[in-house]
Amino acid sequence: MNLLEQCQIWHENEEHGKIIDTLEAIPEEERGQELDLELARAYNNLADPEEEEGRRMLRRAVGLMKHYEEELRDDYSWNFRMGYAYYLLDQEGTALNYFGRALELHPGDNPLINTRSEIEDLIQECRDRLSLPRFTENFRERTAKTWEAFAGKEADLRRLMDEDKKHERGDELVAVCNEILQLAFEDVSFEMGFNGEKHELILTPEGDRMKLFQLVYFRNHAPAGVLEHWNILVGRQPAENIGLRFGDWEISGDDMRIWIERQGEEGVGLNAYCEKLHNAPGVDENQMWWMLVTLVDQILGEIPHMRYVDSFEVLDRPGEEPSVLLSELPQKLRGMGLNLSIGPEELLALYNGYHMEPDNDPDADWRMDVIAGSTCCVPILNEYLNGEKGYMDALHGDGAVAGFLCYPVDGFTGENRSQQIFDFRDSLEAVLEQQAGADAMTFIGGATGIYYGYVDFIAWDLPTVLTAARVFFEESTLPWAGFHTFRRDAMSVTLVNREDKTGEG
Repeated sequence: MNLLEQCQIWHENEEHGKIIDTLEAIPEEERGQELDLELARAYNNLADPEEEEGRRMLRRAVGLMKHYEEELRDDYSWNFRMGYAYYLLDQEGTALNYFGRALELHPGDNPLINTRSEIEDLIQECRDRLSLPRFTENFRERTAKTWEAFAGKEADLRRLMDEDKKHERGDELVAVCNEILQLAFEDVSFEMGFNGEKHELILTPEGDRMKLFQLVYFRNHAPAGVLEHWNILVGRQPAENIGLRFGDWEISGDDMRIWIERQGEEGVGLNAYCEKLHNAPGVDENQMWWMLVTLVDQILGEIPHMRYVDSFEVLDRPGEEPSVLLSELPQKLRGMGLNLSIGPEELLALYNGYHMEPDNDPDADWRMDVIAGSTCCVPILNEYLNGEKGYMDALHGDGAVAGFLCYPVDGFTGENRSQQIFDFRDSLEAVLEQQAGADAMTFIGGATGIYYGYVDFIAWDLPTVLTAARVFFEESTLPWAGFHTFRRDAMSVTLVNREDKTGEG
């Protein structure tokens, strides 16, 4: 009997711990594909997703299987196991894709694998949970747990940073901090430093506005005991005299020229050229783009970069003059009237008004009837209208959800109808703010359509938000009201229904 056959016997006997102990003892480079997949399956089967060690097992399972994606993307077992790991990690959006592919590849009757009906049940469960998310821990709870863990480790982190005079223990430091932050985030970028007075944890959204909402919420919940020793910052901070090293090469703001194009009233497009990087051996286009955009972040500041830079291109040859050195860019943009001291909260508080050509069909998807609205979160609105789900899946994986409350507006009549609709929305938002609060939600906009009104938000604690909304709607005279995530293919959740027809689109 070979080891693979022994693992199968242990699996049938539900002795998953024996599989893990045996295979983990084998050096990673000696296991190979079949044993790695057995180890991943054992992680899936033994992991308790309500325990952090269980979630680590599931992440390890995903990491092991991802390594073989190119060869196994059309394999039934690989797709099912990937889907199951993500399902247990509360990442149903990602799981749904793998379960769907597994169903397509299902080989038929086989007592050793899940039946088609079992996979269909998992698919339906994923769809239900994407329509009304039910997290093992929501982002509010994950945030509190993470800061509690950080508070318990922060003295060790400071000591490690202080002792590392030669900067030789950076990988260890990052690993310790990353393990803590993974209690809240499935994926997060950060930097650490010391400003001469306090240690600093810098959470970087990497240009992602949706991630910025999460990072600001997370930072705002840092406990006083942590803030006594740490600055918790969101976005790379501007620094005039800074450089980046790549191998034996180092570039600074004086090595990079910028051509500025005005775009709209406040936006700019930047075209960049760095002769030193073009002459550096072993630097490909992606590495070059990452280094140059990161250097812009660090000289301009990541938040001003997100606010004002609408496009960034790396040139393969110098453009036509005039240009400025990157080190001169902040002064140049200030001269153009741009406020480079803008912070993350100010950026997120900027709303954009929009108008749409409404669909007159009352049975069209939600929001297709919208006439006008406003939002401080354009990406999630655009993604919904395009039938995409990337931002929603990322939020969902961290225990948060973006969605909207919807309700009929045909009961508002008279000459001041529009004002009645706005007043009703203001009252709804005021009650939610009072009853649920900033700990549970962040408002991101609203809209009025031909048939329905909408209030948009990100829920860090969805049950608390929906409970407050239900109470408000029950005390109103509206015939019905519901909740819908920013997923076009999700189902509606009825909060109040005083008539047979819920008005679902």
